[in-house]
Amino acid sequence: MTHAGSCHCGRIAFTLEGEIHEAIDCNCSLCRRRGALLAFFPRAALTLTSQEGDCGTYRFNTERIAHHFCPTCGIAPFSEAVHPKTGAPMVAVNVRCLPDVDLATLQVKQVDGASL
Repeated sequence: MTHAGSCHCGRIAFTLEGEIHEAIDCNCSLCRRRGALLAFFPRAALTLTSQEGDCGTYRFNTERIAHHFCPTCGIAPFSEAVHPKTGAPMVAVNVRCLPDVDLATLQVKQVDGASL
């Protein structure tokens, strides 16, 4: 299945290939504040349909995750990192930025990122 996603103003737009049945609700300091529900995919599943340079990027703590956000509207639609066990490029997509996903149908798993 192909999902079309974007930030609020549309400056950062993308497509995502894959089924979404569950999302992660992390309580780390960043996720808790931005209210994201995250679904994880191989990086190749996400294709930017907007210009590459339109994303702002924020890194904190170990700086291994590139948290991308829109400098215009402030929404953070996805983050990129490398899977710590396999070394494979990964993407964490904020499913709240995918208008065709019915959030009520997702199994939401609580993750204690604040303790990691």
